[in-house]
Amino acid sequence: MSNINHDYIQNYINGLIPKSQGILEELENYAQDNHVPIVTPDVAALLSILIKTTNTKNILEIGTAIGYSAILMGKAAGESFKIITLERSEELVKLARQNIKRAGFEDNIEVQSGNAEEVLQSLEGVYDMIFIDAAKGQYMDFLKLSFNKLKIGGLFICDNVLFRGMVAERSLLIRRKITIVKRLKKFLSYISGHEAMQTAVIPIGDGVSISIKLKEAIIDE
Repeated sequence: MSNINHDYIQNYINGLIPKSQGILEELENYAQDNHVPIVTPDVAALLSILIKTTNTKNILEIGTAIGYSAILMGKAAGESFKIITLERSEELVKLARQNIKRAGFEDNIEVQSGNAEEVLQSLEGVYDMIFIDAAKGQYMDFLKLSFNKLKIGGLFICDNVLFRGMVAERSLLIRRKITIVKRLKKFLSYISGHEAMQTAVIPIGDGVSISIKLKEAIIDE
């Protein structure tokens, strides 16, 4: 449990979600066996619904891991989609590319290797949606470097923003995580109050923030 919901609620919600099949089921099993963090089933369902209802086709992802969420989003996007996903671990880049090829999405999903802050500065294009599931203490930096790449009306989505409940409840705080929690709290306060976006924070998974871009703006702190 992520400490942000009651077990009985989470178990009930997860029980309603149809089981994954094919490559997604294989990757879920791999992630569990190898302790690789991927989006939880409820967050996966939410991402799929958001992509389908907004007809999202062009996605930027920060944090590829084994390629699970990129493949999930690709399946939701349907035909003629394009996903650029960034990953700093060379080992994970190699594995993600293999999984994406197995899924048949090698022409639609491009894994770019390198530090996200550096790659984002040279990355071109405008995206319908940006999904972030990477270093939690750097979410503000990712926002500053990518907001101008998101179209007006596009979605800026971040996973794990409640960070095992520590962002909302001090008694859960682990000392070595203080810096990350402080940065996440600052980030959530910023995106919730900025006039260029409207934000909802949803207590599913480990916490998800969803922001819609209302207008162009320079993001600073």
